[in-house]
Amino acid sequence: MRILFTKTVLFLLFLSLFSCENKKPKPVAKPTYKAGVILSFDDAYVDEWSEADQALRKYSWKATFNVCRIDSIGAPEIKTLLEMQKYGHEIAGHGYHHYNAVKFTKQFGIKEYMKQEIDPMIISMKKKGFDVTSFAYPYGERSDSLDQALSPLFKIIRGRAFGGEIPEKQDSYFNNSEIVFAFDIDNSHIHFSIPYVLELLDYAKKNNKILLLCGHKPVKEITENYQVKIETLEFICKYMKLNDLKFYKLSDLDNLVPPQL
Repeated sequence: MRILFTKTVLFLLFLSLFSCENKKPKPVAKPTYKAGVILSFDDAYVDEWSEADQALRKYSWKATFNVCRIDSIGAPEIKTLLEMQKYGHEIAGHGYHHYNAVKFTKQFGIKEYMKQEIDPMIISMKKKGFDVTSFAYPYGERSDSLDQALSPLFKIIRGRAFGGEIPEKQDSYFNNSEIVFAFDIDNSHIHFSIPYVLELLDYAKKNNKILLLCGHKPVKEITENYQVKIETLEFICKYMKLNDLKFYKLSDLDNLVPPQL
């Protein structure tokens, strides 16, 4: 009887130890990519983009330029965009007409949105030499149903992070998803300031994150809304160089998104 009792106790002890081992938390996989920043610019300010490009090439920078109204852009500007693409920048999509996707689909439906805004953009940009794999929503407004409709056509889809939360609660860091959000660094953005951008950069550096930033028209002096100072871009590029942060493009994220099971 004593032998049977001893065996029972040992067996239960073994089960207890095995169960405890199974309950140990699995180690969280750390990102394999390097901390960095994505600078992206929206609309069709080609001349200003080119001027900023020339000023920032000394930092070996790379950026994504999200182009709208492609058929309204003149031949000299198309040539400039092709040269920028050859240098290593990404030319991405931003809509054929620059419609607000949420408002348009609410009135006319997603099928009509694709027909008027997305399909002609892809066709025209491809004819002009741009193989578009990333898309940025005009005005940053999106929905899950729009994401679902666009996902088969684009590898990365970018919205906007509208808030000014503390860095650890910001949506403007890559989170292993094809749907990403960027913080607006135009001077007119209510939450923009250099100290806040510095906080976002520091958080990316310390936590091995990829920060997404967006703007519109780079200028030397602010005269209206939707403008970002080249001085701001210089500040970001200098910080990145001093702290060994990597320049990413939107399309680079496709290689970092975990495969869907």
